[in-house]
Amino acid sequence: MYSRTGKPIARSAAWRISLWGALAFACGSMVVFMFLHGFVANDIQRRTDAWLSGEVEVLSDVAGRTPKDRLYGRVVREIAELASREVPYKGRSRGGSNDSVFFLQTAADGSPALWVGAGDGRQELDAIRGNKIVADTPFDLHVKNLATPFRVAAVPMNDGSHIYLGLSERDQLRVLRNLRVRFLLLWLLNVLLGFAIVFFTTRRMLFDVGEITQAASRIGESDLSKRVPSSGRNDEIGQLASTLNRMLDRIEKSIHQLHTITNSLAHDLRSPLTAIRARLEISLTAGEKGQEAELIVSAIDEIDRLTEILTKSLDVAEAQVDALRLDRTTIDLDELLRVMIELYEPCMSEKGLRIQLRSAGPVEVSADAALLHRMVANLFDNELKHLPASCTVTISLSVTEEFALVVLEDDGPGFASEISSSLFQPRVKRSDSAGRGLGLAFVEAVVGAHSGKVIAANRREGGAQLTVKLPLAGVLSLSRQLASD
Repeated sequence: MYSRTGKPIARSAAWRISLWGALAFACGSMVVFMFLHGFVANDIQRRTDAWLSGEVEVLSDVAGRTPKDRLYGRVVREIAELASREVPYKGRSRGGSNDSVFFLQTAADGSPALWVGAGDGRQELDAIRGNKIVADTPFDLHVKNLATPFRVAAVPMNDGSHIYLGLSERDQLRVLRNLRVRFLLLWLLNVLLGFAIVFFTTRRMLFDVGEITQAASRIGESDLSKRVPSSGRNDEIGQLASTLNRMLDRIEKSIHQLHTITNSLAHDLRSPLTAIRARLEISLTAGEKGQEAELIVSAIDEIDRLTEILTKSLDVAEAQVDALRLDRTTIDLDELLRVMIELYEPCMSEKGLRIQLRSAGPVEVSADAALLHRMVANLFDNELKHLPASCTVTISLSVTEEFALVVLEDDGPGFASEISSSLFQPRVKRSDSAGRGLGLAFVEAVVGAHSGKVIAANRREGGAQLTVKLPLAGVLSLSRQLASD
């Protein structure tokens, strides 16, 4: 069974909270029942002992006052049978006979003198002889071949005989057993009912939290104007939604200010740079020759480099605050890499570099085409700048379950050890590098903006390796659909 988020219910927070809550309730109610069960059992035994003590005193008084003639046994037997009719918690046996109470009187030598009850009383007498008896204190008597014990009270007579009155604990045990069965049924019902109430209440509460989470995950990918839904209740969930919406208002305002600043900065710097470049080109076409022409060409190149540095710096800054603007389309990475290789292959051949592509065929991703082209161009520019002649650049394109993998490898000197831990930080470069340290930072910024990952490392056999992981177009669409449901 699955929840609305697509996860198994047994792995949801509502399930765990309900399970632990039901477990705590079950343990607590079981402890309370054990206390009540002990209290009821002690109260039943106390009432039984009081009845036994009272009746055995009556029987001993009757036996003491009745003359020891041939009517003695009949009188005492009738009194004992009369007492058996007043048994508390009395229930009938299966055979219909009165086996709940027995009366036994022994002579001074311990031999049976009078017996009232089921059977002949020999087993009961043998069991009594095997017990240590304390006067005026009822005790439990376990009779051989009987599953239920007797509660027995004993009184010594003046002539050395003893009177024993026993009450079967069958009816008391039946009462306690019925109590346990009824409690277990009610206990199970209450635990299940409590679990269900806690589960559905917690699930409803956490569903509001899940909606806030899903809405928050969609915010920032494409539209900062969205807000998390509010339940309208003045509880903790409602306060959380209100707090998040106020925070999102501040974030949207900050991002808007960042875009305004970067756009203004780009415009303020590009405009004079473009004007200077245009004048230099006019001067160059106007007939400037010799050293002056070389200086003009050099100045134009520097302006182009400065413009590129400005563009990359702004893109990296926006990407680091998750504000890079994307215009996603479906792009075939195989086609893109082939176009870029065809574009860069002459330059690499001129420098003595070889480039080759190993592709598994068309691989589609949802990405910003302009940014992806610039990212691949940065990777190729890095190879042109840092690889010596006679090196080989190999690009492999493959697919995993959820990602497209672009692996760029070379057999050059690899990454310097002093910068291996900070390759993707802006302005980090080798000491002998002529670059600005923005290439890999820009690559990571673009990949991160597309929910991907880039890994850089040195190969064991020598050279550098860059692995770019981008979500496949179908996987990204599915994740967005799940987030919006």
